[in-house]
Amino acid sequence: MGVSKQVTFSLACAVVLSAVIPGVAGYLSARIESIEAAERKLHAQELRLNARLARETRQVAYPAPCEGKTVRPARELPPAAFVPAPEYKPNKGERPPVVPPPAWLPR
Repeated sequence: MGVSKQVTFSLACAVVLSAVIPGVAGYLSARIESIEAAERKLHAQELRLNARLARETRQVAYPAPCEGKTVRPARELPPAAFVPAPEYKPNKGERPPVVPPPAWLPR
């Protein structure tokens, strides 16, 4: 009695899937567990770091109002701080002119 090719193919597919599906499920569950373990480890290290920083942090000075504070007027910038250079068309062998820095720029 012969088994048809379709039945043989179906049985072969069932055998392969019965091995592949649990293997993939096991792999994925192991990956998820390792990610969760890494997250727990990271969270624990963050808590330890925050506790350490909280212990080491000290207030340097207490805020106090300034006495004898003088108010200086705000320094105004010129209205046209950056003016585009005029068009320059060099002749053959001629160098472009040197543009001096603006007068408001400290030296």
